[in-house]
Amino acid sequence: QVQLVESGGGLVQAGGSLRLSCAASGRSISNYAMGWFRQAPGKEREFVAGISWSGGITHYTDSVKGRFTISRDNAKNTVYLQMNAVKLEDTAVYYCNVQRRTPWDWGQGTQVTVSS
Repeated sequence: QVQLVESGGGLVQAGGSLRLSCAASGRSISNYAMGWFRQAPGKEREFVAGISWSGGITHYTDSVKGRFTISRDNAKNTVYLQMNAVKLEDTAVYYCNVQRRTPWDWGQGTQVTVSS
C-alpha cells in the first residue's frame, strides 16, 4: 500500500514562491511517472504537472507553464513542485499521485492559499 504525504503549502502573497514536497512510502516511485494535481473550492481535481520516471520529461498545464517546475529525487522517493510567481487562481489543495488510469490512494494534500 502506497502512502503519499504532501507538505510545504501555506499562505503566500501573489507573486511569491512555495516549494511543495510529496513523500511516498510503501513502494518505490522510481519506475512511475508522477504528477501534481490540485483541487480548488467547488471545482474538480485537475492536473498541474507531470514528470517521467527518470525526470527527463516534464509537462505542465498551460496556466502554470513558465511558473511551476516539477522535479523528483528517486533516492528519496520524493516529488517536488516549485511554485514561482503564484497567482490568486493557484489557491487550491495540492496532491501528488502516480500518472496512470488508476491512481494510488490520494493523500491528504497540502493547502496553498494565495493572497493579494
